Amino acid sequence: MRVVALIPARYESTRFPGKLMVNLAGKTVIRRTYEAVARTGLFDEVVVVTDSDIIYREIAESGGSAVMSRPEHASGSDRIAEAAANMDVDVVVNVQGDEPFTQKKPLEMLLAVFAGPDADRIDVASLMQGMTDAEQINDPNYVKVVVDRNDFALYFSRSPVPYPGYDTGVSYFEHVGVYAFRKQALMDFTEMPRGPAEAAEGIECLRFLEHGKSIKMVETEYMGVEIDTPEDVEAAERLLKQLQMD
Repeated sequence: MRVVALIPARYESTRFPGKLMVNLAGKTVIRRTYEAVARTGLFDEVVVVTDSDIIYREIAESGGSAVMSRPEHASGSDRIAEAAANMDVDVVVNVQGDEPFTQKKPLEMLLAVFAGPDADRIDVASLMQGMTDAEQINDPNYVKVVVDRNDFALYFSRSPVPYPGYDTGVSYFEHVGVYAFRKQALMDFTEMPRGPAEAAEGIECLRFLEHGKSIKMVETEYMGVEIDTPEDVEAAERLLKQLQMD
């Protein structure tokens, strides 16, 4: 099975413009993410896919692999699909460019499902982690996922789902935005129209569910700090010091 990691990297960001080029303890966020993914040793190839000359040069000049994409893509999945279209690949892993603490074990677990007992049923696999903080559970910036007894996704939402009205012991899971696509599922994504749930929630993986595709969820432990705000940069720098990472 040939597996490639593609990192979509758009320079503009609604909440934090230019965040991927922010200096994080001596290296940019996108460079730290690229190096973390490459360091896992799990991939036949790791490539940053970007519409930005600045990001392209940052990766290329530091010895990494990057390709340019068209600027008008609506989502990261659309962006990496352009790059994957002509690749000889079985599984494409999408790691967001703002994930500088990407680790080997969760990605290893994610890829393992394609050789597991449910493999024939899986179009896409993704990660989730348990949530216990009430403020985060109610925060629409944290996407929650509900799964069936076999850990296939039933629904994703910015709302606190499932509603805890009848069971105060309900468990919550945050969707971690790392995906592993079968190549055909990724190609299909670009052809499928947005459905009403995706439009309402602003969560692109709902497009798969609305079109009958299956998403296998893999539970993982803490994934580190995503860079979504300037405050996240400060938290990430503190974590880097704790982990004594270069």
